[in-house]
Amino acid sequence: MTDTSDIIVCDDERDLREMLQEYLEKRGFEVRLAANADELEARIDEAEPDLIILDINMPGRDGLTMLRTLRATMDTAVVMLTASGETIDKIVGLEMGADDYLGKPVDLRELEARIKAVLRRRGSGHAAGEPPNVATDRVAMGDFVLDLDGARLLDAEGQEVAITAMEFRLLKLFVENRGRVLNRDQILEQAHDRSWDPFDRSIDIRISRLRRKIEKNPQKPAIIRTVRGIGYVYDPAT
Repeated sequence: MTDTSDIIVCDDERDLREMLQEYLEKRGFEVRLAANADELEARIDEAEPDLIILDINMPGRDGLTMLRTLRATMDTAVVMLTASGETIDKIVGLEMGADDYLGKPVDLRELEARIKAVLRRRGSGHAAGEPPNVATDRVAMGDFVLDLDGARLLDAEGQEVAITAMEFRLLKLFVENRGRVLNRDQILEQAHDRSWDPFDRSIDIRISRLRRKIEKNPQKPAIIRTVRGIGYVYDPAT
């Protein structure tokens, strides 16, 4: 775990890139810039970052196209920037593995908070001025272990499984409500932050992604089960 997190800002707006670089560097982050997908790939070739801030609406290969390319080869944390406010962009981004979303115009303090939260939960570094987490509270989840203090998911061999900030929030909510059926409204209320959208499908997408990571058979889930017409319940046999 490094003392300083390395961030690449990829956005075709020069003024925005430079503003984010100035703000984040003053807060202890290392920041590199890219104006388009080609430049982003060049920066990644130089050194893989801890986190990428990626604009959706770029000329040429847009942010969603680039996110698809990234997820095919690496699991670096990605925070998407969007000016469109289009729900469909957010759904597609969630399905492809974006860690978080932030709308333009960017609130710099909110962006900093989002970045720190993603890095803490990813375990890929820690935010400037913040000590790394030390795990002291672990909960078994089937063949996996959820490290609540370290915000990590570990497999049976103790290896870390990559999860997003929102996936950690969901897992934490479920282990705190073992055996209790949670409807979508309860999940949204208790595990959301402002990057969530108030519609059922965003929750279903995230739970589907979680199942692909922790269930032996995601088509017949045994850890996070669907209660038809109500919601979801975490009640593993183990």
